[in-house]
Parts: sequence; C-alpha cells; structure tokens
Amino acid sequence: MTASLTPTRCSWANMANPRYLAYHDHEWGVPCHDETTLFEMLNLEGAQAGLSWETILNKRDTYRAAFDGWDASIIARYGDAKTAELLANAGIVRNRLKVAAAITNAKAYLVMREQGLTLDAYLWGWVDGKPIVNDWPDGARPAKTELSDRISKDLAKRGFKFVGSTIIYAYMQGIGMVDDHDRTCFRRAGRRHAAR
Repeated sequence: MTASLTPTRCSWANMANPRYLAYHDHEWGVPCHDETTLFEMLNLEGAQAGLSWETILNKRDTYRAAFDGWDASIIARYGDAKTAELLANAGIVRNRLKVAAAITNAKAYLVMREQGLTLDAYLWGWVDGKPIVNDWPDGARPAKTELSDRISKDLAKRGFKFVGSTIIYAYMQGIGMVDDHDRTCFRRAGRRHAAR
C-alpha cells in the first residue's frame, strides 16, 4: 500500500481548514482579471485589517450574499437601512467604518469605470500585465513594498478607503499580481500562472 503524500505548502496555510487550503492552492498568487473578484478582494482585504485572513475567508460566502454579489452599482446606492442591516449581520465583520468603506469604494470604483478604467487594467498596469515572482526566504515576506506604497497612495487619491500599503500588498498577493509562495511550496515548483 502506497502512502499518500501531502504536498508542502506555504507556512501560513492552515492545513486543518479546507477553505484555507483551497484558497492557497487555487487563488493566492494566481493572476485574477475578473472585475467582480478584484472588487470583492479589495474590500475583503480591507475588512481583514486587524483580523486574520482566515476569519474573513470563513465569512466570504456570507459577505457575497450580504453585499449583493459585490455588484458595485448596487452597493453604491446603499442607504441607512441597508447599512443598519449589514451592521446587524453576524456573518460579516460588523465594523461601521469597514461597512462604510465598502460603500465608498463602490462609488470610487464606479467613477473609475466612468473614466473608462477597469480595475483589471488599472491594477495590472502597475506591473506591465505580468506577475512579480519574488524569491523571499521562506517566512520572510515583507508586509509592504515600495510598489504597494505607490498603489495605496493612488487608490486613496481616487477616494478608496482601507487601502493602506500593508492591505494593498496582501491584496496584490491575493489577486496574483505578486507571487510570494514559499520556496518549498508545491505551488512554486513548476507552477503556471494560469489566469482566473
């Protein structure tokens, strides 16, 4: 009988959480060009501030339902009643500033679209359309970089909230603009950057 081998993953991946493993194996570091997913991830990374990513990942499905499938045109019209409903929803992070940020971000995103710029074109323009593949020593990833500083400042100028440099660097990793898989991770060896 042959023993099944568990692949070596990044040190941060919680092996006990199937959602976390799926996220690590199929999303983190994989280039994303889907507008809705890019908008969703921007807001989820902001919601994560001060919390663990695992907490947000476990609430992701509830977030999608609560925020109308991350349809920015709907979110931008949220008023006091919807805000109160969100703040009463135990399935998301009930932080008034973070809920307000998602609404503000929807409005800023719609302005960007009116100017003829998609999130996809905007974000990937910073890296000439190609992921940055880093080679940090395992467990030695930076919390932010000079590029995340610049993107953070630009997004803030455009009216987005909860877009500090550390949040933006995590966002860049999550949407595959940056590939920071550990040197020993099975996703690093021989992997392809198939877009999602």
